[in-house]
Amino acid sequence: MTTSLAPLVLAGLLGWTGAGKVFRRGTAQLAPKTVLARMLRSSERATTVLRATGAGELLIAAGLLVIPANPVPGAAAAVLGAGFLAYLGYGRAVEPESSCGCSASEDTRITWRAFARAAVVLNGGATVAVAQGTWWPAVSERPGGALVFLAGAAAVLVALSADLDRWWLLPLRRTRLHVFGHPLLGTAAGNQVLVAASVELLENSLAWQAAAPVVRSALPDRWEDDGWRILQYSGVYGDRENARPVAVVFALDATAGRAAGGDPVVRVSYVDADSGEAVAVEELGSVPSRRILPMAG
Repeated sequence: MTTSLAPLVLAGLLGWTGAGKVFRRGTAQLAPKTVLARMLRSSERATTVLRATGAGELLIAAGLLVIPANPVPGAAAAVLGAGFLAYLGYGRAVEPESSCGCSASEDTRITWRAFARAAVVLNGGATVAVAQGTWWPAVSERPGGALVFLAGAAAVLVALSADLDRWWLLPLRRTRLHVFGHPLLGTAAGNQVLVAASVELLENSLAWQAAAPVVRSALPDRWEDDGWRILQYSGVYGDRENARPVAVVFALDATAGRAAGGDPVVRVSYVDADSGEAVAVEELGSVPSRRILPMAG
């Protein structure tokens, strides 16, 4: 049954992607963002090639539906799949952040899913060309089994299409967050949140806004101490002539997350990078005291 129904699956895939390239109004807007535009050095030529490719996909899809026993549509699909794989490989190597324009609606970078879908076209086309069978006996003789197979194949193709994520993947993620909670919102009392949650909470606090002019690095070090999460940054205090390197150390509740609400209590300490001596908050005249509690020691 798999071989007999392969023309239907392949025709559905090529018909959908081909129709998107030919009829979708957004094709011209998507073309400049694709690897094809870089290859051809022209957005207009990229749009023309995308639409021509879509027309070819529609023609192959029609052949797979009408004359599946003829090896030509299957062979053409296999050649098209091989060309897609070569194009994706080139795009991944020279412009990995660009879109492939595979369905004329994907504004996402090239991922393994695009390669997998192209491989489906290649393998499906080769299977159809060799089998040279028709699909209608399988549908008429075993309609239930054919329906289950086609539904499963459609689910796989949907999973391999990034532009359809908004219809199934995003709702699934929202449901998961609703049931299990967001990792950045904090957890039950006594359970620590992710470090990313602490960093996000800190960077939205008044303490961070006050100390930010001194900070000069991302987060190079962090550790836990008696329920506190310590986040250490490198910083520089003073003007060019009197600049002194310091370590800016923030401490906040390791269990605090965004769900707590309000501005978190943050303890801040400034340590001279050369001497290791603590620098008094008063010496950093631009740092206000609200919600900033100097660390002991």
